Amino acid sequence: MLKSVVMGGGIAMAMLAGFAAPSQAAPKVIEITQVPCQFLEPEGTNHHYTSTKKADCVAINKESGDQRVQKAGEMTLAPGDYIFRVANDGVPYEVGFWLRDKDYDWTDKILSQKISVSGGGLLQGKTKDYAVTLEPGEYLYSCPLNTTPNYRLVVK
Repeated sequence: MLKSVVMGGGIAMAMLAGFAAPSQAAPKVIEITQVPCQFLEPEGTNHHYTSTKKADCVAINKESGDQRVQKAGEMTLAPGDYIFRVANDGVPYEVGFWLRDKDYDWTDKILSQKISVSGGGLLQGKTKDYAVTLEPGEYLYSCPLNTTPNYRLVVK
C-alpha cells in the first residue's frame, strides 16, 4: 500500500506493507450565533437586548439568565470531535466562547483532566472555530466577554 507523506514541502511516497490508514470522520460543526447578552440557538429567539459594554449584559442576565436557561433546556450530542463555529452578529465589542466541564474550577489542582476550550477576538461580523473532542459528561458554554448565561450541554 502507498501512503503520501509530506516532508519539507515536497511529497514522498512510502511503502507501508500491511498498513491501512485510519479513516477519521470529519468533526461535526455546531453553529452558534451571539447577539447582545445571549446565544440565539439554545434560546430559540432573539430577545433584542441592547448592549454597548459587558456591564449591560451582566445586569440583563442577572435578572433573566437563569429563567432563560431553564426554558432553553440542554444541547445533547454524541461523543466525538466537534467544531463550535461561533459568530458575532451585532455585538459592538469583542466576544468569545468558553466550553468547559460542568464542574470546571480554575483553582482545581487537576485541571489537566478537565475540558476547557476558549478564546476571544470575535469582533462584530466575524466568525471563529473552536475545536474540541467531547467525552460523555456534562458541560457548560458561555461567553464571558459578552456575558451570556451558562448554557448546558450533555454528551451521551
